[in-house]
Amino acid sequence: MEHSGRYERKVERYVTKGFKILFMVIFGILMIFLMGFVFMWLWNWLMPDVFGLTTLTYWQSFGLLALAKIIFGFGNHSSKGGGHKKSKRHDRFKNYCNSKNGNSDWKHYDQFWKEEGEEAFNAYINRIKKEDYDDRG
Repeated sequence: MEHSGRYERKVERYVTKGFKILFMVIFGILMIFLMGFVFMWLWNWLMPDVFGLTTLTYWQSFGLLALAKIIFGFGNHSSKGGGHKKSKRHDRFKNYCNSKNGNSDWKHYDQFWKEEGEEAFNAYINRIKKEDYDDRG
């Protein structure tokens, strides 16, 4: 009996998730069509008087928005030029390595690698290989 309750909760969770996704898709589509209407209203209110341009129909304004999206994009780009997960993860690592209290040993890493890095690394690898060989033989 315990298993059926677990399956019911799982199904309920998936159904709830499905409704949320459906709601988000419908809401997104409505927002896109609303943006077309707002764009048309603003264009027809400002452009004919200010620049002497003709008025737009709803579908013309929708097409102009689509064209602007293709040419310019409307994405949420950060000023650093990278709003991607990878760059955010790198920034977190960088902040961890450069701690504010100055007690991080990572600040010496670059200097160590320049002075001793490759030689020390090769010595370490040779030591590990020798220990593995000694353990086997």
